[in-house]
Parts: sequence; C-alpha cells; structure tokens
Amino acid sequence: MPRSTRRISARTGYRDRHGRGIRSAVTGPHLPMLRTRLDFFDACVASAVEYLRALWPEELATVRFDIAASPPGEPGADGVDRWRVDARRRRVVLYRIPIQRLAHLHRDDDWHRRSYIESCVFRAVAELLGKDPWDIAPERYRHF
Repeated sequence: MPRSTRRISARTGYRDRHGRGIRSAVTGPHLPMLRTRLDFFDACVASAVEYLRALWPEELATVRFDIAASPPGEPGADGVDRWRVDARRRRVVLYRIPIQRLAHLHRDDDWHRRSYIESCVFRAVAELLGKDPWDIAPERYRHF
C-alpha cells in the first residue's frame, strides 16, 4: 500500500469530514487550540517554503513540496532519508518522522526543533537547485 503524502498548506484548525459540515476544535471556543507535532511540522515547513519562494521566485515557481510520513523501503547505507528531491518532476518530499525523531538537538525546545526542520527544507532546496545550502538564504540566521 503506498504511503500517503500531503501538499503543503496552511491548516485552519477546522475540517469538513465526510460531508458532515465544519467541526470545531476539541478544546472549545474559550481555550487555545491543541497543537500537535504534525501541526507544528506543517507550519514550520510552510513558513520555510514561503520564505524560500520569496527569495527564489523563478527557480521555485513550479516546484511542488510534499510531506510524507517516512521514506519507502529500507534505509540506505547513509541511514534514513530526511527528504527526496526529484529534479525532473520539480518535486521535493520531506519525511516527517525521520526529521522529527532522528534529530539530535542539544536543546529540545520549539526554537531548536523549528530551526532543524527549516534546515532540512533549505538543504533539500539547495540540492534541487544545485547550490550550497548556505547560499540559499544567507541572511536567515544572522541575528547581529
């Protein structure tokens, strides 16, 4: 059975499932929305892709970004893939589970998780464009 992939999009927090109409959040209207790892990952990837499309509009205009749970098949000699780039089809697939679970962060907080996810997006785009990852967004992490 093929693994499912999702297109990158902004999540609204509400959904129309099986034609039953829009459903509200489980937390109700008075509490903040529950934030899952899936929502956090989607938001990080979407913001990084939006940022890169603004920097490289012509190069990334026809590129399709997808998210899959994990890579198909067995791990290769280099380990588990975090992304796959298909230059011919102009497609980048990011694998959520390896990116989230195999990261060895020195501090496990939202900022470091977001930075790691963004770095995977930047490296995948750099591979697609045939550039060095540092040339993709040189001003991104310059905080001085």
